[in-house]
Amino acid sequence: MATWNASSPTASPCSSRRRTKAPARRPSSESPPPRKMKSMAEVMAKSVRVFEQEEEEDEDSYSDLACEKCGSGEGDDELLLCDKCNRGFHMKCLRPIVVRVPIGPWLCVDCSDQRPVRRLSQKKILHFFRIEKQIDQTDKSELSQETRKPRRRTCSLTVKKRRRKLLPLVPSEDPDRRITQLGTLATALTALGIKYSDGLNYVPGMAPRSANQSKFEKGGMQVLSKEDLETLEQCQAMCRRGECPPLVVVFDPLEGYTVEADGPIKDLTFIAEYTGDVDYLKNREKDDCDSIMTLLLSEDPSKTLVICPDKYGNISRFINGINNHNP
Repeated sequence: MATWNASSPTASPCSSRRRTKAPARRPSSESPPPRKMKSMAEVMAKSVRVFEQEEEEDEDSYSDLACEKCGSGEGDDELLLCDKCNRGFHMKCLRPIVVRVPIGPWLCVDCSDQRPVRRLSQKKILHFFRIEKQIDQTDKSELSQETRKPRRRTCSLTVKKRRRKLLPLVPSEDPDRRITQLGTLATALTALGIKYSDGLNYVPGMAPRSANQSKFEKGGMQVLSKEDLETLEQCQAMCRRGECPPLVVVFDPLEGYTVEADGPIKDLTFIAEYTGDVDYLKNREKDDCDSIMTLLLSEDPSKTLVICPDKYGNISRFINGINNHNP
């Protein structure tokens, strides 16, 4: 806008104004000045009082915690706290007894949605164990005579003491009784969420099959004789036909699932192979499974293998359980 000048005849008089200069624009590449942020020390100084108050409230709420079974608050290191109802229970007061502190969340009996397993039908039992076929009465009698037929001695016991051999299992003669025995095992495995397996499982992420070699065994591995190997193969074939050892799995309110003999069993009788997932011992040192079995004991502790029947297993899982001390 032009200003009036007296020497200019064409200019018209107007109010006096000055030309102002626009502020310089900041280049787009230039970042804005950083905002002044509070330091972490200043933030924590204002929050410490709130955290301390919450911790004090938690300590006060659990200071009078007692077991719902015995009413005692002693032994807080063995007092389990339900993650849903916040009630406390001593591990020894629970039924069955909890032998180790569970890993992860734990719910009491009232808060857990675990329901009792119904009795399985004969068809479901046969499907559960993948039994090939049921032998009839004639086959059963012939098989029982073969298993009970004594072998002829080749020499006198007074001349040479022979090594004791494995004996094949003698199943119950009644087929219905065998179905009942298998039903107790199927019910126990189903209640614990365990799938039946008649062999070792090598799962990706655990120990590979190549890690289970006899050359890694400390002091060498025992080799079965030809006769014992034949006995083992005979018992495996019998189990595939549903001819199980005379054992039943029962639930004890104090000890959990245990095994009882349902008939006479001779010494050195083959019962079952120990089955489950194969893993390194170093990966299971803090495992809460109560039935881990050593598979391979190596000079190098990092190569020692164990069998973990927490997802797959058979009746051996209940025979070897830490809770199984029933006479």
